[in-house]
Order: sequence, then C-alpha cells, then structure tokens
Amino acid sequence: MYQKEQLVSLKTFYHKTLHNNIIPFWLENGLDKDHGGILTCLDRDGSIVDDDKSVWFQGRAGWIFATLYNEVEKREEWLKTAKSCVDFIEDHCIDSDGRLYFQVTRDGQPIRKRRYVYSEAFAAIAHAAMYQASLLEKHKVRALELFNIYMEWSFTPGKMPSKFSDTRPMISLAPRMIAIVTAQELRKCLNDLRFNALIDNMIEDVNQKFMHTELKAVLENVSPDGRFVNHADGRILNPGHSMECAWFILEESRLRGGIPEYTRMGQTILDWMWKWGWDDTHGGILYFRDVLNKPIQEYWHDMKFWWPHNEAIIATLLAFELTGEPRYAEWHKSVHDWSFQHFNDPQYGEWYGYLHRDGAISQPSKGTLWKGPFHLPRMLLICCQILDRMTCRNSDDH
Repeated sequence: MYQKEQLVSLKTFYHKTLHNNIIPFWLENGLDKDHGGILTCLDRDGSIVDDDKSVWFQGRAGWIFATLYNEVEKREEWLKTAKSCVDFIEDHCIDSDGRLYFQVTRDGQPIRKRRYVYSEAFAAIAHAAMYQASLLEKHKVRALELFNIYMEWSFTPGKMPSKFSDTRPMISLAPRMIAIVTAQELRKCLNDLRFNALIDNMIEDVNQKFMHTELKAVLENVSPDGRFVNHADGRILNPGHSMECAWFILEESRLRGGIPEYTRMGQTILDWMWKWGWDDTHGGILYFRDVLNKPIQEYWHDMKFWWPHNEAIIATLLAFELTGEPRYAEWHKSVHDWSFQHFNDPQYGEWYGYLHRDGAISQPSKGTLWKGPFHLPRMLLICCQILDRMTCRNSDDH
C-alpha cells in the first residue's frame, strides 16, 4: 500500500521526469526547424539516425504538446510545436484519396502508406487538441473527418484489406481499442457527448468477443463472431496491449462517474494479463505469450519494449485509485521500479526502447518510426493527474 507521502513523492518524480527530462529531449533534438514537424529516429544522445518522418508521430506529438498546453500550462512553445506537427500533416501527408501516409521524407515526400488507418486516428486527436487550444473551427472539422475515415476503413466490411485470409477470417482487438481512446479524446476536446454510444459499443465488442473467460485472457485476434481460433495468430497474447485496453475502460468508468461494470471489466483484464505478462524470472513485462503455452512464432516475444511498461504503469495506478486494492499498488511499484531501473538513460535522458529479456540494452536508440514522444510522456502526464486526484483527497492512508 502507498501512504500519502509516498504518493506525493511519486507525483513529484513523474512531474520532474516529464518536464525536466522527456519533453526537453524532444524539443531540443526532435523539432525540425527547417521543414516543420518532428523527427523521431534519434540515437541515444539525440543525434539523427534517419531523417524520414513517421506520420504517426506527427499526430501523436501534436497531441502531446497540445494536451500539455491545454491541461498543464499555456506555454507558447508547446502550442507552436503542436501546430508545426499538425501543419506538416496537412501540408505533406495526405494522399489523393484523403487517407494519410505512414512514412515520408524529411521534407514531406511520400514513401510508404499502410493498409491500416492509425495515422488518421492519431491526426484526429492532434486536431481535436488543437481545437481545444485555439477554438479554430478548421481543427474540429478535420478531427471529425479523420475519425470518420478511421471508423469507415476499420469497420466497414470489405473496405480495408484484412491481414488475414478469407480461408481463416479474423478480427483484431487493436482497432477497437484505438476507436475507444480516440473517441474519448474527441469527446473531451470537442465537448461532444454523442461519442458515448460509440465508446460503449466498442467496449461491449471487447467484452463479448475478445475476453475469454475459460482461458482467462484477452485475445488479440478472434473469429468474426468472437470464437477462439487455435492457430498461432489466434493464440497470441500481448499483455501490455491488453493492459492498455484495461486502463481505457477504467478511465471510461471514472469519467462517467463510476460505471461498476466497466470498473470490473478493466480490473478483470488487468488481473488476467498481469499474470500472463509479468516475468517472474527477470521482472518486467513480456511482449508476447501463447495462450496455450505453445512456442511463439514472433522471435521478439520475450524482449522488453518500452511501451507495454508505460501502459502497465498507468493501468495499475488507475486501478489502485479506483478500487484501493493493495495488489494494484504492489504491481505498480514493481513495474515502475523495473522500468526506471532498466529503460531510463541518466546520461542523455529519455528511455531506451528495446531491451533483452534480462533488461540488457538491445539497441540504444531513443526513437524510431514507432517510438517517439507519446507513450512515455502520456504515461507521465496521466500518472501526475491520477496522483493529483489521490493526494487531494482527505484520507491520509491509501
């Protein structure tokens, strides 16, 4: 259990890490003053490894910096950075069909476009946060347009080519999770409660199709009607991903005044997936597991990636806030301690992204096309907000 003074100390630690370490690292090393937007392929010391740009991270970084402006302090530097990322998307990252690219050159020439539409979801939340910051109608319009593209391509049958064959059709957890959290952000920034129904529908889909009571696991891929598929893709678990889903659902309960069914569902997911994910031998969160404990086809299955640890830190702390149950405080301390011991770089700042199972560094970069200012600063910001609420309560003993 955490005592109040421990929560205060933890809040101070997260706040300092966010504002004295993570945000300065990206402002100093990632901003592209020549072409706009942000560069994320950075070496350990912040030097550029590759100057191609991730379109995901133009949206994700835009959202981070606009959200800091909206929820922490009205710093013009943050708003200017968010605007630079959003403007880069609008000026360079839109294909002729209205969809976004995945990867572009430093000056915005297209390189790659993906089958899926996560670039669109991340751009949507960036525009939504920019609307909250500026009240410029164009950002509201674009947020809704991009979210509608995301929903249409993700959930209209036959619209988006499936990663699975017609011989063995399956649906995936990820699009539903992204729909939940994107709708939550648009609801907040656009002040539109009509998103409640969509969020409820997505949560029900997760509950009915992806939570498997007999296996006590959240499956990543299931048949279209929610049945377990006993093949490699159907057996795979991603514990950090599921714990991220858990805190989205717990947060929905909290935001709507406490929905007991959602709190129980978030707890169940966290309870199940902590047991699947926590590495009893070396500590930390394993990347993949097989639900039947068969060999796993992904060769990086036992590596430790930064982002599952970020999501587990949020999920355990939020579960502790909402329930007060001691195991969540214990789990939070375990994953917090392991993460900051192994991922943090005290010399150059930020976190390593990729570790071996025992916590040794696999490669030292601080950013790639998939790693940049999102999961880690989001974790630090949200944990500060959770701890603000907890330390403002009257009880001296949590």
